[in-house]
Amino acid sequence: MRAARFFRFAAGLVFALLGASTATGESCRIAYDMGSSGIRAGATGSAVTAQAGIDYLDPLWAGRGLEETVEPTIAALNDLPREAGFPAGCARVGGGFSAWRLALEQDAGQLAATLARIRAASGVAVLVIPQLQEGAYGHAGARQLLGDRLTTSHVLDIGGGSLQIAGERGAWGDVLGQKAWQRRLCQEIRNSESVPCDLQPMTGAELATARSLLAELLGGVAAVLPGPVTLTAISRPVSRGVAPAVARLAPAGAAADVLQRPALSAAIDRIAGLTGSETLVATGSPRGHVAYLLSTMLLVEGVLLATGGESLKVAEIDLTNLPGLLADDHAFAWEGRHDCYLERLPALGLGAYASDPATCP
Repeated sequence: MRAARFFRFAAGLVFALLGASTATGESCRIAYDMGSSGIRAGATGSAVTAQAGIDYLDPLWAGRGLEETVEPTIAALNDLPREAGFPAGCARVGGGFSAWRLALEQDAGQLAATLARIRAASGVAVLVIPQLQEGAYGHAGARQLLGDRLTTSHVLDIGGGSLQIAGERGAWGDVLGQKAWQRRLCQEIRNSESVPCDLQPMTGAELATARSLLAELLGGVAAVLPGPVTLTAISRPVSRGVAPAVARLAPAGAAADVLQRPALSAAIDRIAGLTGSETLVATGSPRGHVAYLLSTMLLVEGVLLATGGESLKVAEIDLTNLPGLLADDHAFAWEGRHDCYLERLPALGLGAYASDPATCP
């Protein structure tokens, strides 16, 4: 995919951009973290975060584009700062992440036109943020929130649409979030476009197919992130789904804040042949997690295998891309040259973000 190609070549550049970002530009900034399931807004000098739920992935997966989400998006961009009490007159930039990268891949010209409409109606300059830059935001945010508790080289962040393995100087990511990965599994194993689909019970052959597919999808991790890589999982699919389920299935004494790969693999093999109802009883998982539990377990196992890890630390945090985006001078340099950014977007794709706003007319 075009996103993956850009991701590989831009590694050094985006981390340098984030490292140089000191929020020394405008004295007042508002940023919007625009993910696969909604928008969060934050501002410099404020501890308040306002949010609105909008499902961007489903219409994109159904081939309907983003049209039905445009009006709710404009409303959220206008309303959230007022709800949060942010000052008027701030520079405003939105970071579009996994769903917006998918929209760019599907129709770059249409997305540029949509972003122009959003800017005209809300005053917000929305940029499509490359996966690697998102990883840089994620690691910076995790270090800020975890402090001395972050003792691993990288953090593992599993969202709805994308997965990030992010370190201080390098990251890897792809469209392998909880929903996106299960959708791929549903297509491959159940010939279904529904998310979630009924993956269980899964035969031994189907389980082998799932693991083989993951090994292929994660095959580039080792080249981008040469070892040793140690991981801390920071998102709820692991902290509230996988980790407690494995701890319940593992021998007595297993720590809930550390996942051991052999115990995870054994748990996968144990529940793969169960129905969803049987899995609910065996694991004690919340009903909302059970539908995605097996597929997320497989995803975490695949990441550990791809990074050569035997264990995974677990430390849930409420991570957003807002601190990184608010500190990103390069992103805010596009706020005053957004028309130029939109002109470059169809031709450069994700590279439009990393191009130099100073070279615009």
